[in-house]
Amino acid sequence: MFNLDGKVAIITGGNGVLGGAMAHGLASQGVKVGILGRSAETVKKRVKEIEEAGGTAMSLVADVLDKKSLEEAKDKVLKAWNKIDILINGAGGNMKGATIGPDQNFFDLSLDDLSKVNDLNFKGTVLPTYIFGKSIAEVGKGSVINISSMAAQNALTRVLGYSAAKAAVDNFTKWLAVEMAQKYGDGIRINAIAPGFFIGEQNRDLLLNKDESLTARGETIVSNTPMKRFGKPEELQGVTNWLASDEASFVTGIVVPIDGGFGAFSGV
Repeated sequence: MFNLDGKVAIITGGNGVLGGAMAHGLASQGVKVGILGRSAETVKKRVKEIEEAGGTAMSLVADVLDKKSLEEAKDKVLKAWNKIDILINGAGGNMKGATIGPDQNFFDLSLDDLSKVNDLNFKGTVLPTYIFGKSIAEVGKGSVINISSMAAQNALTRVLGYSAAKAAVDNFTKWLAVEMAQKYGDGIRINAIAPGFFIGEQNRDLLLNKDESLTARGETIVSNTPMKRFGKPEELQGVTNWLASDEASFVTGIVVPIDGGFGAFSGV
């Protein structure tokens, strides 16, 4: 049990599978959560789920690449809850053209899609931090948690654009941790979580067949994961709650792998 009751969090991508799990985890600890996403329907659905479970949540329909919509979301949160204690940058994703399929090579890459994936994952982390982080900096206390990926730390085949963008997120996490500590004191912490392989909307068809059996790609991943399975979304909640809480008051500038041992295994 972490000391989180009464804190306010904004979770970009909180309408997704992983972001939603983190939102539920924080709400269960008494955190008021703002669910930010582009789809009003899925945002409202997540808010309803949290409220039905006894938590407090707010719909924030905004685009992480649109400064004006983010500023409007910030104003809405501050008007209702007066502060922002926690920011989770969970929005992200991939595009087909920014990946290299089994029958493709580097020169088949779509440079337009590569740019879009970089914008979504990297700029889509920097811009919300720029907007919401200012409120945290003004009071000198808060926690920003970026969502990286084990693809940032290991050269995984196929996912060129996504891997490069998440590697930039890792670097930004460390850079901003130093910047905030040096200029705003020890009350502001910037960390990241690097999930291994979890089943979400975007990668389901890549990892699972229609009968829920593993695809060839899924089998390769599981065989190289010492725990021999994919992660469960709720397994992100413990580290999220810890990094968001004052119990992690001397923790900043780190990237925490949640990967079932994937990053530790050489494949031999």
